[in-house]
Amino acid sequence: MKPRPGVVRADVAVDLTRLLDIVASFPRRTICVVGDLVLDQFVSGEISRISREAPVLILRHRRTEAYPGGAANAVNNLADLGAKVLPLGVVGDDNEGKILLDYFRGKRIDTSAILRTGDRATTTKTRYLAGWTHTTEQQVLRVDREPREELPERIRKSLERKSRKAAKSADAVLVSDYGLGAACPEIVRKLSAKCVTLDSRYRLLDYRGASITAATPNEPELEAAYHVTVGNDTQRLEELGRRTVLDLGLEALVVTRGKDGMAVFENGAGKQERAHNIAIYGSDAPVDVTGAGDTVIAVFTLALAAGASYLEAAHLANYAGGIVVMKRRTATVTRAELEAVLRREATAQR
Repeated sequence: MKPRPGVVRADVAVDLTRLLDIVASFPRRTICVVGDLVLDQFVSGEISRISREAPVLILRHRRTEAYPGGAANAVNNLADLGAKVLPLGVVGDDNEGKILLDYFRGKRIDTSAILRTGDRATTTKTRYLAGWTHTTEQQVLRVDREPREELPERIRKSLERKSRKAAKSADAVLVSDYGLGAACPEIVRKLSAKCVTLDSRYRLLDYRGASITAATPNEPELEAAYHVTVGNDTQRLEELGRRTVLDLGLEALVVTRGKDGMAVFENGAGKQERAHNIAIYGSDAPVDVTGAGDTVIAVFTLALAAGASYLEAAHLANYAGGIVVMKRRTATVTRAELEAVLRREATAQR
């Protein structure tokens, strides 16, 4: 698809045939995911009337759906891309935890390193969707059920041991930190891996000193880390990007910017002068952005494990992000979908 006016394409050409070869090798890669596993629930209802008890909608229940969220969504994306996945995390000894484990087992994902505990509940995000008959549903409420207590020491130690073991047999480690305790700087600092990528919602800079290869924050997360606002100031974005690369000792940083695409920073000889800007793929009017960041880091990590350069991996992640935001609910991108888009792009270029 052609870029929109005013949006700068990446200043380095990308070989689509090369990208296809990288995607074709996805099934030969093993990715270890260390992170906060979440269950995303969607409760749909048809608007019946306004309540007489309070100024709220009364919904006639249609259906309840459940999908892997957070780090579990990254795991789900990697599985649908054909990779072997080794997930590590914690779920509660409850029905929500059982739903997640059963879902993974149904896809033949190894769940042996996912710990179950009765000490806290499975993190669950429930979104309530309302609509009239024959109209598009809109989200009207979200209720998050999150543990407030710290992970018990025995659970943290067990996660640490299992993470170190899994990382040694993986081509790359993906760290998905939603601030719930299963992924933390202390555990990551003890990992020995060829490639470690990071998606941290709240504490990006706490990973200083950890052997992080690359990180994929969105722009608001980067702004929050440094307490500044980027807005339309691309020079400030470049300054923040370069500063983050140096502060975390990264080889690459990918900043996702919503409708403004991605900015890719690389650390190395001759690569610190400016960011590579990648325009979004597809529409700038997404259907649902739930979990899109999980898809981006999943594809980016898997591409690096398959031998892609940082810029090539970012391009593949950008294509995947453009695909997934046009789907409803917490969705994934399949290898076939990614290959189909690359072939269409190659044909259009010719």
